Amino acid sequence: MPAAVAVAASGGRDSTALLHATARAARDLGLEVHALHVHHGLVASADIWLAQLRAQCARWARAGLPIHFHATRLEGAPARGESVEAWARRERYAALAGMAKAAGCDVVLLAQHRRDQAETLLLQALRGGGAEALAAMPRRAERDGLVWARPWLERPREDIEAYLRRHRLRWVDDESNDDEAFARNRLRRQVWPALLAAFPDAEQQLAASARRAAEAATALQSLAEAGLAALADDGVLDVAGWSQLPRPQQAPVLRRWLQTVIAQPVPESLVRRLADELPTVGHARWPAPGGELRLHDARLSYAVPQAAATLAPEPLALDLSSPGVVELPAWGGALEVQAVGEGGVSPSWLRAAELRPRRGGESFQVAPRATPRALKKQYQARRVAAWDRAGPLVFSGEQLVFVPGLGIDARCRAAAGEAQLALAWRPA
Repeated sequence: MPAAVAVAASGGRDSTALLHATARAARDLGLEVHALHVHHGLVASADIWLAQLRAQCARWARAGLPIHFHATRLEGAPARGESVEAWARRERYAALAGMAKAAGCDVVLLAQHRRDQAETLLLQALRGGGAEALAAMPRRAERDGLVWARPWLERPREDIEAYLRRHRLRWVDDESNDDEAFARNRLRRQVWPALLAAFPDAEQQLAASARRAAEAATALQSLAEAGLAALADDGVLDVAGWSQLPRPQQAPVLRRWLQTVIAQPVPESLVRRLADELPTVGHARWPAPGGELRLHDARLSYAVPQAAATLAPEPLALDLSSPGVVELPAWGGALEVQAVGEGGVSPSWLRAAELRPRRGGESFQVAPRATPRALKKQYQARRVAAWDRAGPLVFSGEQLVFVPGLGIDARCRAAAGEAQLALAWRPA
């Protein structure tokens, strides 16, 4: 059992009731309670809420409740195109996590109740959410090294209001709750009264639907994880194997793979587009959050493209005859030199190496008895994707020694038993 527990406290009716109830229970259990308040700086009265909540916690502490008060004011503002709601939610949770850890708490209690859950499900449904979104808010979740718990998620709001009356508690009202520019406020003020009038048990039934959606989302995720385990390797998806999955499993597996490689929310429109187009194309690119998706040779990968250079880098003379990594910012990557037992090039070829951009007319020999062919034809024959052809060509005099995506030219390979080096191009 933790020695301390944190409660997210806005000063509104729900969090006031939860904070008071938690402190009363903690007193009997010998626990400390830390009230965590986030000042969003979005409304003029936020300073008043902060002062009132601090004073209230001080009164309760003097009355023998084990409460400690903490507050953080958010800095910054939403990014261009980002909603105030999304920004405030993200920053609020980050601030709560920071205060909880500083206070030595590993559990944070949140005051959402059954009507909040029902509203969240409706909002997610109106946004076209799937099972994971319709699951709404979890009763318990582990994130940022903390346990986030909603002990009242299945309790009606009427129970909370009865608690407030019984203990004669005071709270602050957020005037932004009247602003119908926010979707949740429109739902509460315009839709919810009519919904309850037509369906009196709507709250209970919607909350029950959220529970079932959570169960379905968990099952779908387990199924997707099992399918993905056999199809993904080092961040690359085997599209040929994915295409053999039963059709209903393809989108969940694809969605899960995208979530693992893209560190941003994945638009459902991208999942649907890929599900439709992947079986019909051989080589393609798709824009994705923070980068792009690349399909080549039935393998799908995600990459963050480097900014295109306006001019090709100038030729560069280097000594590459010793193992190591040579950073090449102008080329957008690094050359790695490694000692190998076979298939490499003699160090003598690399003592006076020169890095050059591709100009056209270069030829490459893939095997000792093969005919040298133009780079373009070698790339096509070996099915090297266009994005894997970037990087410098390594010459020794006028002899091409190394080509990114193709390797060491056979005319330069070292004899068996001779000291030799391998080269590899590593894009940034």
